Amino acid sequence: MHKKYPFDPSIKHHIFIALGLALWIFLFLYFTEPIDVSEFSDSEKLMYLPLYGLITAMSYLCFIPFQNWLYKKSQLQWKRIHELVFLIVFIVMSMTFSRLLYLYVIVYGEPNPYTLGYHITSIFLPAITVILPILIIGRFAFGKYKDKKLEEQKIEIQGEGNYESLRLLLNDLICIQSSDNYVEVFYLDGTIVKKSLIRNTLSKVSESLPELLRTHRGYIINPFHFQSWKTEKGKHFLNLSQSIEVPISKTYLDVVKDQLNSTTV
Repeated sequence: MHKKYPFDPSIKHHIFIALGLALWIFLFLYFTEPIDVSEFSDSEKLMYLPLYGLITAMSYLCFIPFQNWLYKKSQLQWKRIHELVFLIVFIVMSMTFSRLLYLYVIVYGEPNPYTLGYHITSIFLPAITVILPILIIGRFAFGKYKDKKLEEQKIEIQGEGNYESLRLLLNDLICIQSSDNYVEVFYLDGTIVKKSLIRNTLSKVSESLPELLRTHRGYIINPFHFQSWKTEKGKHFLNLSQSIEVPISKTYLDVVKDQLNSTTV
């Protein structure tokens, strides 16, 4: 239940899903004619039925901020339980607004409207049975597409021989420190800083990743995470994001200054 679930934070893609829901709801009601839709004239169908689709779409879009808040609160990790919570909240909200539309627009002022229980079993549950699989497939497909695009953008820090390598986005990599016959990689996993030990030399890693900047014989950094300079007792340091501090040796000082100054201008 707590495994990762494909997730796409793109607002544009969620708008596409919402529009698809609105269209599908309209078509479902128009052609299946549940409850007393068959008693509507064509003009009434075109007047009232799109409102159900609009309510569904707006219910979906209104919870996108909640979805994004949940995503950030979970350190940019979207789990199956999060997807389940989102779908339940969406269903309850869309059902509530649809019921209000029925009572106060469709049959407003008329006696003996359908009871809530009958409404749920006659229209909500059949509609959800048709809509939910499409919604799940749409969200899953966009999430998988996003994961695939991110995977294509990842760099790889290889280990020598049969040792494990590390794949990650360049902007998630903070710095790499030499550690005997290994390198220690500092990187972000969501919003959490993690470290991985890989059997390789700093020189070979530096050669394979020219985007990184050598600051010391024992350190290379990702300029993307540069925060500020620090000088203490004649020694120079760089403050990186996540409160990580790395030294600058005199050998690399001028090159580091030139490159970082040019990237921050």
